[in-house]
Amino acid sequence: MTYTIDMLIDKIKEVGKSYDLDKIQAAYELAEKAHDGVFRSSGEPYITHPVAVAYILVEQFCMDTDTICAALLHDVVEDTDVGLDVIQKKFGEDVAHLVDGVTKIGQVPLNTREEQQAENIRKILIAMSKDIRVIIIKLADRLHNMRTLQYMTPEKQKEKSKETMEIYAPIADRLGISKIKIELDDLALRYLEPEKYK
Repeated sequence: MTYTIDMLIDKIKEVGKSYDLDKIQAAYELAEKAHDGVFRSSGEPYITHPVAVAYILVEQFCMDTDTICAALLHDVVEDTDVGLDVIQKKFGEDVAHLVDGVTKIGQVPLNTREEQQAENIRKILIAMSKDIRVIIIKLADRLHNMRTLQYMTPEKQKEKSKETMEIYAPIADRLGISKIKIELDDLALRYLEPEKYK
């Protein structure tokens, strides 16, 4: 499914909570401009990914305005020339802090030797303890990437699936988000154990 800003706004209105739609629209516009001309492996415009992540956060968790803005902007600092200072100026300290947290988790090397695995998980847990919303954005990000893994090479599929089973699914489990944990495990198993999966 290709997610659009209109779908996201409709889902937000459906939830019935109070959201700052102007702020969310502004975050979307900045992200769309920053990712302009960039496409995902599926051939879709890159902006469909952050919109999908934001959609998951509204649909599954009813997350707040700043979390939705951070989800829309979560790849901007890492992948474009828009700096964290721009995000802070336009959207405030809270959104900038969340985007920074998600960016830092994305930079933790995950597919390293086993003894380092525990250290990497510890780093993620420390980031979580500062603001749980950081890891919830990251889980939604991983969930959408796993849902669209069919467009990746077989090597990438296995690598991302292993990472998901070893790190993200256990974190979702530890947080008591069983629906996300089950879907992550299920999606990962499809690529790691295709016969068992069938």
